[in-house]
Amino acid sequence: MALATRLQVPPELITVAARRVMARCEELARVTSTPGSITRVYLSPEHARVNRLAAEWMRELGMTTRQDAAGNQVSRLAPVGAPDAPALLLGSHLDTVPDAGRFDGIIGVLMALEVVRLVRRRDEDGVASSPFPFALEVVAFSDEEGTRFGKALLGSSAVAGQWEASWWDLTDEDGVTLREAFREFGLDPGRVGEAARRPDELVAYLEAHIEQGPELHRSGQALAAVSSIASARRFQLIVEGEARHAGGTPYDMRRDALLGASEAALAVERICRGEHHIVGTVGQLEAFPGAVNVVPGEAHFSLDLRGEFDDTRDHTWDEIARELDAIMGRRGLSWQAREVHSAPAVFCAPLLQDVVRAGIGGEAPTLFSRAGHDAMSIGAITDVGMLFLRNPDGISHHPDEAVSGDDVAVGIQALAEAVLHLAAEPR
Repeated sequence: MALATRLQVPPELITVAARRVMARCEELARVTSTPGSITRVYLSPEHARVNRLAAEWMRELGMTTRQDAAGNQVSRLAPVGAPDAPALLLGSHLDTVPDAGRFDGIIGVLMALEVVRLVRRRDEDGVASSPFPFALEVVAFSDEEGTRFGKALLGSSAVAGQWEASWWDLTDEDGVTLREAFREFGLDPGRVGEAARRPDELVAYLEAHIEQGPELHRSGQALAAVSSIASARRFQLIVEGEARHAGGTPYDMRRDALLGASEAALAVERICRGEHHIVGTVGQLEAFPGAVNVVPGEAHFSLDLRGEFDDTRDHTWDEIARELDAIMGRRGLSWQAREVHSAPAVFCAPLLQDVVRAGIGGEAPTLFSRAGHDAMSIGAITDVGMLFLRNPDGISHHPDEAVSGDDVAVGIQALAEAVLHLAAEPR
């Protein structure tokens, strides 16, 4: 019998599912280390609490659940008679940036659970199973943001088998190493490799996420399929000049490192504005020695550079570097850069783009994601696809981050129907 490709449930069930998602977003928002705002970081008491909540909601659906060796919460619903069937992985992350919004990552985990609720099969004894030839798994990744240790995608990197031994020496702002935090959380650093999944264990990965940009809001559309996730490079730059007395040093003798860094920041904006789908951000800038009456002799600043394609991103960095040579040469300064992060662009599989668009229906738009996601890591072991939800005004990583219940409802339906379309595809 052919599998259905449209969701056969009453519309009111979708409405109830969306309300449950919105209520649970509020419940999770109360799990925070900073009263009055939302902050949940990796391997913290708050991480443990949201994992326990997620596990309760997973078991409620008849799924088996476990916390893996990297602290991700994973659940599974297998087909009848096929306990080891490969799995379609659905999910996102539950950690946050400091002073976060309620929906970034979180809504993708909760929508995935509602999809399982809508498509699962129950036997006469009420035992739930996957109605497909593959299992359904929902994962709540533990550290997409990288807030605590400065390294993003730790949870999904472990699942992708890409954990690096050098990460154990990363420290948080209190000097606690990642290795120490693992042990304090109850995890064994020596077993982190057990979180890794093999490609043959997975069918694909689908992630729903708020857009974190204004394109859907500007176009008046609720949902979009994602074509790719931005390639990224991050740098820490140092400009060196000469610290001298602020009052006694005339302008023609100054080698002001802060002014050189400031001009560099403006050059980043100018150059990136001229490139298609390239975004450059200077998010940190610090001057030394930092005294009110001293010409800054050294300045440190960051650069986050993102692009749709790796070669365009790299070309833009080369152009920025040439401009920095010119700026520092004019000002009698020197500069150096240390690359601290590099990630290639990740392209969503054409089939998964197709099933997401089919799930949305009509003339579904397709967008490029300038923000990073756990799908970037998981793309190393299986095909990935993403569904974007409209985010009013495009604001994210901020308490004003928003999504409407109506958009969540159509998003749940679209994601469920994308799963149905995928199941109907010949394998």
